[in-house]
Amino acid sequence: MRESLVSVLIDAYNYGRFIEEAVESVLAQEFPREQMEILVVDDGSTDNTAERVKKYGERVQYFYKPNGGQASAFNFGFAKARGEIIALLDADDYWLPGKLGRVVGEFQKNPALGMVYHNYLEVDDATKSSKEATFHDVSGSFTSPGDNIFWYEPCPTSCTAYRRVFLEKILPVPDGLRILADTWIGLMIPFAAPIQAIPECLTAYRLHGKNLYYAEEERLSPESRRERIAMAQIVIEGMQSWLAKPEFSGSAQARAYVSRVLLYREKEQFLLETPGRLRYFRHLLLYNECFERHISGRLRAINYAAALGTLVAGYKRREQVRGWFERMAQRVSRSRGMAGGGSPSTSR
Repeated sequence: MRESLVSVLIDAYNYGRFIEEAVESVLAQEFPREQMEILVVDDGSTDNTAERVKKYGERVQYFYKPNGGQASAFNFGFAKARGEIIALLDADDYWLPGKLGRVVGEFQKNPALGMVYHNYLEVDDATKSSKEATFHDVSGSFTSPGDNIFWYEPCPTSCTAYRRVFLEKILPVPDGLRILADTWIGLMIPFAAPIQAIPECLTAYRLHGKNLYYAEEERLSPESRRERIAMAQIVIEGMQSWLAKPEFSGSAQARAYVSRVLLYREKEQFLLETPGRLRYFRHLLLYNECFERHISGRLRAINYAAALGTLVAGYKRREQVRGWFERMAQRVSRSRGMAGGGSPSTSR
C-alpha cells in the first residue's frame, strides 16, 4: 500500500460534542484526498464520540483504546500513522481553511525541517468571540546563527506538524504524561531538527473551561497546579537527557533553553509553597544566567543586587527589595546624566 504523504492524527477524550467540527475542518481542506489519511484515537471516551466518528466510514480511521492520557494516545496514533508528515489536532479544536496546504508547503521547501507550527485564534465557546493569540515567531535550530531559538515557546497541539523521520528520534513520549505530552514533543523536537514558524492563524483553539492545559491561571486549583508541576518535571528530565549528549553539552544556548523550563517549574512551585531564602536566591541566579544574553548590563546588576537583598529579606519581601534597588539605580542614572550635562535618562 502506498504511504500517505500526510497523517492527520486527532486525539479525543469525551469531546463528542466537538469531534465532528474537528473532522469536518480536515475534510474541508483543499488538499489531495489520496495524499492524506485521518486517524482518530479515542482515549477511552464514555460519551458518543465513537458514534459520531464512525458515520464518516472509510474517510476516517477510528481507534478506541483504554484511557491512558495524552501521551499514550499520541504513541498509539504515531504507531498507526503512515504519513511522512504527521499533523496533530485536538478533538475540541478545528483547522481553518488552507491550513494543511500551507504547512505541507513549508515542509516541501525545506527537507531538513522537523516541525512546522503556526499562530492560532482563541475562540470562546460561550460567546463565540475570537482573538489572535500571542505568538512568538521563532524559526531555526541550536546551530543557527544567533540564539533566536531561545525564545521559542510550544504551541497547542492543533498548531503543530512533524516530519516523521525526526519525530521518531524523540519518541516515545513518556506514558506518565497524561497532559503536557504535546509540550514535551514541542520542546524536544528542536534537539532533533530545525523548526519553522508560520505567523498566520491557521487553527481555532477553543476555550470551553475544561481545556487540559491552556487554561486561565487564576482558575487552576492547587491539585491541577501540582499535576502541571509533576508533568513539567518529566519534560525537564527529557530535555536534560538531550542536553547531556555531546553535540549539545557545550551549547550555552541549549542550556539556557532548558533553564527557561526549569524557571517556569520553580515559579509554579513557589505559588504552592513559599521557598526558603537560599532556594529563591538560587532561582534568581539561574534567571540571570539564563537571560544574560538578552538583558542589559544595568538590569543584570539590579537582578544580582535584588538576589542578594532577598537572601537577607526573604521571598515574601522580594518585591520591596527589588523596588528599592530599581529606585537606587534610577537615582544613580539621573545623577550621572546631570553631571555630564545631559538630560536625565534611564536604560533598560
